[in-house]
Amino acid sequence: MTYCVAIKLNAGLVFLSDSRTNAGLDQISTFRKMIVYEKPGDRFMVLLSAGNLSISQSVREILQIEQLKEHEDSDPITIWNARSMFDAARVLGSTIRHVYDRDAASLKQAGVEFNVSLIFGGQIEGEGMRLFQVYSAGNFIEATPETPYFQIGESKYGKPVLDRVISPTTPLDEAAKCALVSMDSTLKSNLSVGLPLDLVIYEANAFQTDKVVCIDENNPYFRMLHGSWGQKLREVFDSIEDPMWAGEKTDVPLMAQTGRSQPLKKISTPQEKLI
Repeated sequence: MTYCVAIKLNAGLVFLSDSRTNAGLDQISTFRKMIVYEKPGDRFMVLLSAGNLSISQSVREILQIEQLKEHEDSDPITIWNARSMFDAARVLGSTIRHVYDRDAASLKQAGVEFNVSLIFGGQIEGEGMRLFQVYSAGNFIEATPETPYFQIGESKYGKPVLDRVISPTTPLDEAAKCALVSMDSTLKSNLSVGLPLDLVIYEANAFQTDKVVCIDENNPYFRMLHGSWGQKLREVFDSIEDPMWAGEKTDVPLMAQTGRSQPLKKISTPQEKLI
């Protein structure tokens, strides 16, 4: 399984992915699910992948040379000459369809579904940062101020903290911390997601970054975060009052008069026969 998350902020972009791939309980391997495409001073793009490993590896390699031709007399568009991230995302969609046309029929005959999910984001000179989630059909959606992050893979465990913390104005380092907490929650609840992690932080209008790190079990910051997050959660949990019924000494009784119906409850009588 996989967990990848990308966050778009006013200050920049955060990308995080795990590296565990499994094809059964006895076939667990480590494969990178993040690749950075960078041309300093001109463009910076990151691709995160989930789904069938052979498909995602084909997509990310072909993406570097895929050409999208609009008209017979127009120059082909690639990720290296696209003038917008939208056009670069269209090239990625074309790449997925290319791989589908080449491999889908054979995969189907072997009983394998054509399954790939991608997050693609970055910045090209002349426009702002953009972030897309791309599907198996090659279509995509774009992040908005209301939805400033995307997840692919095993997303449910890490979503609550992102919903509570992330907004477009969140500072980059705080967003990176939130992404790592989101990943830690997923690692705790799902063994099919695993270390090492790849983390990239991109500052707006830089068109390159040196904030790239591979995080393993010996990383001091991640070890600190893992221990602190569990401890702080326990402390907050313990600080919340236990539920108490009406009549007990509490300012916040569990049972209170409301307009809602009472739970359905059936009381047996001596006359009723057991079935």
